[in-house]
Amino acid sequence: MTDDRASQFRDAGTDRSTAEQVPDTPQTRAPAYRLAFNDLDFMLREDLRPVRLQLELLKPELILNERGIRSTVVLFGGARIPEPINKDTARTKTLADLSKYYDEAREFARLMTLKSMAAYGRDYVIATGGGPGVMEAGNRGAADAGGASIGLNIVLPHEQAPNEYVTPGMCFNFHYFAIRKMHFLMRARAVCVFPGGFGTLDETFEALTLIQTDRMKRMPFLLFGEEFWRKIINWEALADAGTISAEDLDLFQFVETAADAVRIIAEWDAAQVPC
Repeated sequence: MTDDRASQFRDAGTDRSTAEQVPDTPQTRAPAYRLAFNDLDFMLREDLRPVRLQLELLKPELILNERGIRSTVVLFGGARIPEPINKDTARTKTLADLSKYYDEAREFARLMTLKSMAAYGRDYVIATGGGPGVMEAGNRGAADAGGASIGLNIVLPHEQAPNEYVTPGMCFNFHYFAIRKMHFLMRARAVCVFPGGFGTLDETFEALTLIQTDRMKRMPFLLFGEEFWRKIINWEALADAGTISAEDLDLFQFVETAADAVRIIAEWDAAQVPC
């Protein structure tokens, strides 16, 4: 009934086309005459921020629903980690050494995408930030398997363009970091974090906090590269200080290889099946 009633009204696209064909007069040239949804200056007003937030949440949600995407496997990681073949161009020796995780991310995404394709591409879909480095490796691995992947890009002064391996129909662009992070986690079935910088740490701790506070379900939360993670964060010191519980250290685990990560996710899923 809803669809039948909607069909009785002119759609917004028709009205926009009609409005563009009106006579050119002082009245029609005035900004006040523009259709509100077709007036970019109006849509960008500070007062319209709540509407823009809603639109950024709604657009990817509708598109992913239309494509039947039910669950994702999220890859976080550094934009500056090079492909091993290009490690000589890395800014530091550490970045060059971390280039091995480009290949691990790529292989992990390939294996998970094969699993996804067995479920008609609706589950275990790789989702990355759509940029270079580890993100590129994730989308590339999905492409290696012949499957689709999601890229949640964001407008930045640098690294703005999406990598070439994101599935075009699932490549989104965001202005608001908060809405982007919501989309990372809304369908997440597992979170895999590779070495990275501020952005990776931000995404990691926000996701861990949501799980810690029971705002999000427990899931495989895998940190690739134990040496890296233990070097930059003294996890046990947080528990020893009492700022987190000792049990919170069980919210994540370290892995080194794509095969290990795939195995852990498979074991986790098997344990969730009712006996």
